[in-house]
Amino acid sequence: MIAHPAAEFKESARSVAADRRHRSLIQKALGGYYTKRDEQITKFKSWSHAREAASAIKWDAVNHLDKYLEQFATRAEANGAKVHWASNGSEARKIILNILHEENVRRVIKSKCMTSEEIHLNEAMIEAGLEVVESDLGEFIVQLRKEPPYHFVFPAMHLTRDEVSEVFEKNLGSQPSESPEELTMIARGVMRKKYCEADAGISGANFAIAETGMISITENEGNARLTTSLPRIHIALLGIEKILPKLSDLALFLPLLATAGAGQPLTCYNSMISGPQRKGGGVSEPDGPEHLHIILLDNHRTRLLADPEQRDALHCIRCGACLNVCPIFKNVGGHTYGTTYQGPIGSVITPHFRGLQKWKHLSAASSLCGACTSACPVKIDIHHHLLHNRRNAAREKPLWWERAAYLLFAFFAKNHRLYYALLPIARIGRRLQGLFRALHLDPFFAWTGTRELPPMTEPSFREQWRKRKSVFTR
Repeated sequence: MIAHPAAEFKESARSVAADRRHRSLIQKALGGYYTKRDEQITKFKSWSHAREAASAIKWDAVNHLDKYLEQFATRAEANGAKVHWASNGSEARKIILNILHEENVRRVIKSKCMTSEEIHLNEAMIEAGLEVVESDLGEFIVQLRKEPPYHFVFPAMHLTRDEVSEVFEKNLGSQPSESPEELTMIARGVMRKKYCEADAGISGANFAIAETGMISITENEGNARLTTSLPRIHIALLGIEKILPKLSDLALFLPLLATAGAGQPLTCYNSMISGPQRKGGGVSEPDGPEHLHIILLDNHRTRLLADPEQRDALHCIRCGACLNVCPIFKNVGGHTYGTTYQGPIGSVITPHFRGLQKWKHLSAASSLCGACTSACPVKIDIHHHLLHNRRNAAREKPLWWERAAYLLFAFFAKNHRLYYALLPIARIGRRLQGLFRALHLDPFFAWTGTRELPPMTEPSFREQWRKRKSVFTR
């Protein structure tokens, strides 16, 4: 068993990249996304100005996070919610389990919540003897397969209809089907009962509005709306960076999120939740939970906030646009990353959340093509942050052999006579490269194993110039 994340990443990447069927499936799924996204972008008066405006709003929110968090908590509690503060995943799990225990909860229904994946909440609840069911269709499918989400917008995008049918046949006793509608109805039949039986519903939040103390949830299936309204307890878990200053900001962020994330003008369901069911004072609401608990999670976000160079990574709205355009993600797949947040933005924030030295390999797994930065709807400078992570990792713990290699190269590069004297030897080595590789003696195999070195010019430009010069001077 491979123990280190970097070794696991390399092994998984090698296996998945060689699976042409898998790569074809992902690239076909994303092909339709590009068409729809580009169509929706043209409907904005100015997509670039929308991105600029969103970036400015998030800059204000993140750079004044202390003020807006306090304002949100005050307004949310005035609305009847109970706000909890969790400094890390362990504390958040403890708060949630205490709430569930005090309320005698036995069954939990969950809508999609990547923050809960980040703190391994499902495992903690199951270990505590609770029944936990994911209500998002994609999350439900991967839960039955005992897998983590493949993509934080499309959790089951790596599966075909046949594979989903097999999962349902094995776990739910349903009949085989290749119809997406029938497969959806099979899941819905199971889910409706779970909604009614659940004692508590757990959700995340796409945005938290400081001005009103409300949380905003965006979805396409309606499962989050049922999860947050049918059970008597609603627990919302969200990272502290989800804050937006004003309710009017949603007029920009909701269509921006839908366009960048799924190529839609607006997602089907956009819910704004201000508090639990209200009773008394001339108001009697028949629907909604009896109690609303909001957990605001830090979990190293303030560590990233303290870095002025990379702080804008907290602007991320989890649209998944950078994953969808990333050539690395499309070839190695979501599970290869081995972490909650995949793709370019995951490669930026995971080393901050989980340790730079242990997860620095993710920042190196990039072509630095800049597609992620161009696709980001809030203009996060993603590909430069990957370079920042690489630099910071090297400064924090330099590798002696890497340093020695650069010093050696610098020595030869500065001494031009010695550099050109060694060129014939380099040419011989280049011709023998195939033999070295066959004998597993290639010292540069980490680079050349998946790349072809360009041929060396023979004779070199310098040698050609010397000959021409000698002809001219005769």
